[in-house]
Amino acid sequence: MKRILVPCDFSDPAVQAFKFAVDIAKESNGEVILLNVVELPVMHESVLMPTLSFEETFIKDMKAHAEKNFKKMKDKWAKEGTKVSSFVEFGGATPTIRDFINSKKIDLIVMGTHGASGLKEFFVGSNTEKIVRTSGVPVISIKGTVKYSSIKNIVFPNTLDMDQEELTLKVKALQHFFKATLHVLYVNTPSTFRRDSDVKMEMKAFAKRFMLKDYTLTIFNDYSEEEGLRNFIAETKSDMVAMATHGRRGINHLMSGSIAEDVVNHLNCPIWTYKIS
Repeated sequence: MKRILVPCDFSDPAVQAFKFAVDIAKESNGEVILLNVVELPVMHESVLMPTLSFEETFIKDMKAHAEKNFKKMKDKWAKEGTKVSSFVEFGGATPTIRDFINSKKIDLIVMGTHGASGLKEFFVGSNTEKIVRTSGVPVISIKGTVKYSSIKNIVFPNTLDMDQEELTLKVKALQHFFKATLHVLYVNTPSTFRRDSDVKMEMKAFAKRFMLKDYTLTIFNDYSEEEGLRNFIAETKSDMVAMATHGRRGINHLMSGSIAEDVVNHLNCPIWTYKIS
């Protein structure tokens, strides 16, 4: 967690993400990188020069506006010497952020989100959801004020597959960083019902295979994986969810959906996600 990217539109969720990223950077001796992406308006001017003149003025004004807001954020929330750099890029939000991640060698993204619901969620989704779906590095999505010191219990919803080495090692590193208890959760649903005795045996084998420490193993019965996760968090008052996303796109995403993206949209606690193949 050395190079932490915060995509920033200066909304309250983005400010909360920045504050949390600064908290993380203090603990990891890392750097927070702020990125404001400005989408250029589509121009339909038949005379070239007026269009170019407008775009040049627009770009200059938007960059000055962003830099002014960056300074306010740094002065208010990064007073104690945390390294913070800021950038303004022009283009589509999701592809610009993806390119920036690669060019700046980012290893964690912290994003604020309002979530998405109804038709907006089904057809469009939030920018955070799109980054969760496509990012090659872990993403922490937050909706409100979060402090590093508040993360004491991390829920790790799991299918108990033994080939999850990359994901599980990253979750263990996350647990170690926050000095938290890891709650491995298996949600038993009517459509994929399994006997508790069989699941318990697999959970114990999973914990032994990955040498988990400071953990609990829980089977939770509910109507769906998302409902089970949501109800377990409410019951245990856990502080963070760590889970995989398969990064589905196109018609496959539309037909199958993604539990991770649904969770990002609907749960209020921080959600750490990592895209697996």
